[in-house]
Amino acid sequence: MTEKPEVHFEEAEQQKGVILTSTAAACLLSIWILRDVPLLMTLIVILCIFLMTGDRYQWVYIWKKTFWRDMTGLRVLLITMFTIWMWDRTGTTVVSRWEKVWKKEPNKRAFVMGDRAITFREGNEFSNRIARYFKRQGFKTGEVIALFMETQPEYVFIWLGLAKLRVTTALVSSNLRGAQLIHCLRIAGCKAVVFGDEMTDVIKSIQNEIPDIPLFQFNSPERESVAILQDTIPLATELDEISSEQFTDVEPASTRDTLLYIYTSGTTGFPKAAIITNIRYLLIPLGVHTSGRLTSSDILYDPLPLHHTAGGVLGAGQCLILGLTVVLRKKFSATNYWNDIVKHGCTATQYIGEICRYLLTVPPGPNDKAHKVRIIIGNGLRPQIWKEFIERFNIKRVLEFYGATEGNSNLVNLDNKVGAIGFLSRLVASIYPLCLVKCDEISGEILRDGNGRCINCGPYEPGLLLGKIDPKKAILTFAGYADKTASEKKMVRNVRVNGDCYFNTGDILVMDHYGYFYFRDRTGDTYRWRGENVSTAEVEGVISSLAGLNDTIVYGVAIPNVEGKAGMAAIADPEKKLDLEALAKGLKASLAAYARPLFIRLLSETPITATFKLKKRELMEQGFDVNAHNDTMFFLDQKTGSYVPLTKQLYDDLINGIVKL
Repeated sequence: MTEKPEVHFEEAEQQKGVILTSTAAACLLSIWILRDVPLLMTLIVILCIFLMTGDRYQWVYIWKKTFWRDMTGLRVLLITMFTIWMWDRTGTTVVSRWEKVWKKEPNKRAFVMGDRAITFREGNEFSNRIARYFKRQGFKTGEVIALFMETQPEYVFIWLGLAKLRVTTALVSSNLRGAQLIHCLRIAGCKAVVFGDEMTDVIKSIQNEIPDIPLFQFNSPERESVAILQDTIPLATELDEISSEQFTDVEPASTRDTLLYIYTSGTTGFPKAAIITNIRYLLIPLGVHTSGRLTSSDILYDPLPLHHTAGGVLGAGQCLILGLTVVLRKKFSATNYWNDIVKHGCTATQYIGEICRYLLTVPPGPNDKAHKVRIIIGNGLRPQIWKEFIERFNIKRVLEFYGATEGNSNLVNLDNKVGAIGFLSRLVASIYPLCLVKCDEISGEILRDGNGRCINCGPYEPGLLLGKIDPKKAILTFAGYADKTASEKKMVRNVRVNGDCYFNTGDILVMDHYGYFYFRDRTGDTYRWRGENVSTAEVEGVISSLAGLNDTIVYGVAIPNVEGKAGMAAIADPEKKLDLEALAKGLKASLAAYARPLFIRLLSETPITATFKLKKRELMEQGFDVNAHNDTMFFLDQKTGSYVPLTKQLYDDLINGIVKL
């Protein structure tokens, strides 16, 4: 059902005659000039004949259209690769890089949140106290301590201090509770937990489940008066007695040592602890810094959670690794997003997931265009709202990128191509360590040829993105997860040649003729209905636009004795304002019949992850069962084309096959 993005060759076809005529003229001129040099004349003739036969003119046209984009990409790639190679060769770690950064401008603000700020000097002194204190407590190199708190300026310097001791920090999401929280502590083998005072009730609820794990409560300077939970250690108070002198009591780490554990979002099960090594932490902010042409004088707005890669590595890393001032916010607020940016004079800002759509739902305000932002950085800006977003907020440049916390497959959109998540030069695609291979869109199973090799996709053919794993090259490593079994499941072998190994992103993308990539779906997020594959991401985009940018989750549901899965859309409608008649008409005009959701569920609130991605597992399990929840549901009447209430009687008729589909 995917339509080709706005990339066609009509213009190339129109220019075919011009290209061929120009080539012929160049050939004749070259023959006359080189008439006394037979060898060169022969080579010129062969080259011109080559360009004038088949569809070579298309490659000339592609080269003409993408030359400067590819040169820009080459610059970014070479600078990033060389810098990482040098850092890897010289044993640079996050700690050693930080030592150079903070000494350049020690009194400059490192992190700002609200009216409170920590300078580079203060951050370094605080991290020294953390290192000394936990060494005194008996923690050793290689052990793991969990950090469980909401965003605040001290957050990063707590794990940086532990890194000076070569203790690994597990950044646990502050949204986790109960069994999922306990799972995260156990899977990483945590020897202690440092938690913020705002998490005391959560920790209290699981204390009996983790009796052997020491608990350290950190009260932020804003909430020093908060009572200390029983059987926990008051960390902030204890740190007051610790020296802030430079900590050098432990031998330096290596670039490949584990620095952090960052957990996957867990939208489809318990989170996995992804390993973030020193070199990977260095790579992520460096790549974005180079791609965005950021400088240390920029001020970055980072309203994302620090336990996640986007906020805690890409964002916070601009401060630790490259010397920017980073403005934090405890929790993202669409209403205050541009107000914060204007207040702090930010020149760059981050987004992720559905943030851009949420910003569009806020009524226009005076700060929409009164800011100094020259670039926004992130992933998840939907193509359907891309132009509207940049026009309303006067955004000069969008740096949309693609990547995964644990993966080595990275793409970046360097030239504001609407809807694209990145590109590969068509001229070097065959040797680049990324490839798009054919797969079953429903199961995600990779398809192979008669020799057992993966089959490369052509333009506009949806495929699974794989990234080559090469332990010898820092930029291509895959450290995996704390659970080695989970790591092995993400590896694909014998992709191009016997014995090679690639990282399976689990994402289905589409590439156009110019090498731009467009996100299609996660494997498993596509379902089959009426003999056709339906992309949930595409249907979600259409419905969200028709429903006033409301949160929308699309998935397939099984109906007894009916082949395939019917589409179902769960739409956030807390104010009960959705016009179902207008929605039905809009879907009919925008989607093929097989792609229109058969069921609509109106949600009073939206299940969403901490990284602003919509959850769908629980919704999928409940399906269209009217007994599973209290939300209102509707069914697409096959005769009238309108949505009618899904009553208990209609539900039973569907289950029993009385209503024919």
